[in-house]
Amino acid sequence: MSAHNEETPELIEAGQFIEGAPTVLEAGAEAAGQRLDQWLAGALGPDMSRSRVQMLIKQGAVSIDGKPVDETKRKMSAGERVSVVMPEPEPAEPQGEAIALDVLYEDDELIVINKPAGLVVHPGAGNWTGTLVNALIHHCGDSLSGIGGVRRPGIVHRLDKETSGVMVVAKTDRAHKALSEAFADHGRTGDLERAYLVLVWGIPPRPTGTVDAPLGRAADRVRRAVVPEGRDDARHAVTNFTVKERFGEGQQAFATASLVECRLETGRTHQIRVHMAHIGHPVIGDPDYGQAFRTKANRLPELLKGQVKAFSRQALHAWLLAFRHPATHLSMRFEAPIPGDMEELVGGFRKL
Repeated sequence: MSAHNEETPELIEAGQFIEGAPTVLEAGAEAAGQRLDQWLAGALGPDMSRSRVQMLIKQGAVSIDGKPVDETKRKMSAGERVSVVMPEPEPAEPQGEAIALDVLYEDDELIVINKPAGLVVHPGAGNWTGTLVNALIHHCGDSLSGIGGVRRPGIVHRLDKETSGVMVVAKTDRAHKALSEAFADHGRTGDLERAYLVLVWGIPPRPTGTVDAPLGRAADRVRRAVVPEGRDDARHAVTNFTVKERFGEGQQAFATASLVECRLETGRTHQIRVHMAHIGHPVIGDPDYGQAFRTKANRLPELLKGQVKAFSRQALHAWLLAFRHPATHLSMRFEAPIPGDMEELVGGFRKL
């Protein structure tokens, strides 16, 4: 390793980045003919995604033999010295807000929280403030090292506003890349495990089952729906379910219900809610996919009927999340108990 001074930037190992200082790498024989973005992404190590490298090139943060380059497809030659200056993370566009968080775990790479129902994950139309992102910016402060060059939390998966439960959020580029890949794979080849508890109308005929039905946009262009496989917007979607409890089974006087555990092989928007409605067992309280079953509450004892009608959200909770830590590679497992409002509703059905 050469000495470091202002004229001669130090050659350092991949992954050892100092914000505002140049990282210099020398292209070996294997680099000849490769695209700059392809070679640089590999040379900088697994913590740097190719899209992030392309962004750095376009921002003018990359030079070859002292000359700035902005062409991602530029062909490399052996012996060239490539300098990358990692910019200081920019301030997050959303502002931090002092919103209470139920933190299950936190370290320099990530934070795991138990999200309450009613909290929107990311700022957007109609919800520019008061979101989980606003809360995390305030809570994490300077411990956010920057995702894609911006000092913000890295959202790798989402829960609907009215869905409660366990979420993991990245605080570094390395964690964001590793966790994003794990969630994209949905645990098929890795250690990711996600499980949800959902209270649905009726009792499925089998104790376990799989819903394999593609999802696309509904006619209103806002909600999702099961669509023909060949449609342009059709996305592969698979949900596995297990009936954990049956309520009202064996009686005819009242409507029945079930507590079901769902595990996803894909992660489509509203997937559990649409799939359970598709098989005739919509989520109790779901305002978007359970409207046709609202009158079911009228076939319940008065006290329980009042509980159901007063329950203002879908009875859906992400109770389990397990994954491999992106830095330590240790297996991590987090559980969140069913929140009080949903537990009270389940308790009411247990009395049927």
